[in-house]
Amino acid sequence: MQRVMLKGKIHRATVTGANLDYEGSIALDEELMELSGIIEFEQVQIYNVTNGNRFETYTINGGRGTGTVSINGAAAHLAKEGDIVIIASYARYTDAESAVHKPMMVYVDASNKVTHTSTALAANL
Repeated sequence: MQRVMLKGKIHRATVTGANLDYEGSIALDEELMELSGIIEFEQVQIYNVTNGNRFETYTINGGRGTGTVSINGAAAHLAKEGDIVIIASYARYTDAESAVHKPMMVYVDASNKVTHTSTALAANL
């Protein structure tokens, strides 16, 4: 059996732009992608903390050190600049892999600069 588990996430990022006229995707700061284990063109789920919208798209590189979190194409109807979002990627793992798997979580400040990373959930849940 395989289980679908969280592989990586960027937690509570601030949307820096929403571009309806772009062909699609979410542009992300390259450093955030690397630290979370998310690669370009990978499918991600977006959870908009501000308005409750949830949607899927794929990632593109928004440049290193830019703080970019730009929602593009039709998904731009679901988020606007200033919204807070969680960006999550998932992968399939065997039971043996699941037993030792630790997702990589990246936490950012209001400017999308990394505050810390973790492979464990925060204790204050």
